[in-house]
Amino acid sequence: MALPLKIFVNDRGRYVRCRCAVVLPILALLAGLTGCTTVGPDYMLPEFPLPDQWHRLSATAGGDAGTLQAAWWECLQDPVLSRLINEAVIGNLDVKEARSRVCEARERRANSRAQQFPTLDATGSARKSYSVDESGSGETASLYAAGFDAGWELDLFGGLRRTVEASQADLEAQIEDLNDVMVTLLAEVAVNYIDLRTYQTRLLVARRNVISQQETWELLVASDQAGSGDALAVAQAHYNLESSRAKIPDLEAGQDEAMNRLAVLVGKPAGALHERLAETRPMPEASVDLVVGVPADVVRQRPDIRQAERELAAQTARIGEAAADLYPKFSLSGSIGLESLHLGDLLSAGSRIGSIGPSFSWPIFDAGAIRSNVRVQEELTRQALIHYEATVLGALEEVENALTAYAKEQQKRAHLEAASAAARSASRLAEYQYTTGMIGFSDVLDAQRSLLSFEDQLAESQGILLSDLVRLYKALGGGWQSLRDQPPAANVPVDSETSIRG
Repeated sequence: MALPLKIFVNDRGRYVRCRCAVVLPILALLAGLTGCTTVGPDYMLPEFPLPDQWHRLSATAGGDAGTLQAAWWECLQDPVLSRLINEAVIGNLDVKEARSRVCEARERRANSRAQQFPTLDATGSARKSYSVDESGSGETASLYAAGFDAGWELDLFGGLRRTVEASQADLEAQIEDLNDVMVTLLAEVAVNYIDLRTYQTRLLVARRNVISQQETWELLVASDQAGSGDALAVAQAHYNLESSRAKIPDLEAGQDEAMNRLAVLVGKPAGALHERLAETRPMPEASVDLVVGVPADVVRQRPDIRQAERELAAQTARIGEAAADLYPKFSLSGSIGLESLHLGDLLSAGSRIGSIGPSFSWPIFDAGAIRSNVRVQEELTRQALIHYEATVLGALEEVENALTAYAKEQQKRAHLEAASAAARSASRLAEYQYTTGMIGFSDVLDAQRSLLSFEDQLAESQGILLSDLVRLYKALGGGWQSLRDQPPAANVPVDSETSIRG
């Protein structure tokens, strides 16, 4: 780049050396002005009033909320679930797409940074021309040229710097989008796994009741065939048995759907996990008390809020990027090369040509287009601020609703446990009283139906309670923090400047 500073072309087109005293002051002045001002507003983190604590706390305990929420699935102490989560982080297609968006944003940032530096192009050409006069004879001429062209736009008013600032914030927003996809994925895997174990538990309950009801029906049939039975009781026992059997296909279908969904979540075809997950296992149980922290923790760690904040920062920078178009743009360009009519003379001293000098452009009249664009960016920034505030409010609402759902489901499960125990005792008592002739068989049927219903509801409530716990951790924004230390194959590639924000 030092070579163009020593060249100049006079009015006759000849190459001569210029005095540094003429060119260097111009360059020093323009370079010194570079970075002297940056138009547009400087970004400031928006302040949003937050409550000091949650309106409803279902369960709290001492400890570090962020630590417990970072890998919340470990509190369920289920190795199968932990393995599925690890597979999903690596193989899920939504995560792969989000990683690709991060890589795209990183390259866009690199592109915007490159606009701040000079450019250097190599050129070369060989042309032959000819002309024909009236007599039909003509002349042929050749021209050979080679050289370098350099250019540099001096960012005097910070338009390019605002572009880099916006692209950096865009990259950080895409990283937070990846974190948000991770949070959603972790919750989806856990909820569908809990659904699977819930269906399996309900199937156990249904099949156990079917076996019990079938034994009762077979005893009644044997008594009726011996001449001491009750035909009505046989019919009632039969339709009660078939009614219980009819519940099983729906539960089996739900079980298969949960396994298919888990397969897709880990990036495999539906049915790929049936062999691994077909074995009936008990539902996970949380082994630690829940720690929810305070509302400010949610704002700090929820990726969707962090993404909205970064999008606001990017949009704020675009105001300055647009405002820079109101000011003149200064450029410095130069070229040096060789030009000759004969290829053999191309490298001779007389073939050298060159030029250097500053230039500027300044929009004088554009019918208000630039100012309108600045106002557009200002309105987009207001919209981004509103979106950020709405995201915060939505997150607080989601946590409050999740806390309420978790607390109420705990109460419901306690009542169903008591109801199931009472129904179990009632069923045994009804069977005894029927055999002694104290009651009719319809009372036995009612007791059996109630027992099946309460046990099924209890199993379903246990699954809902665990799912509510998972949804609460999702609402709190937990899970992605523990994935920052995953190897590149399982996480987005990071560089020294833009690691996963935390």
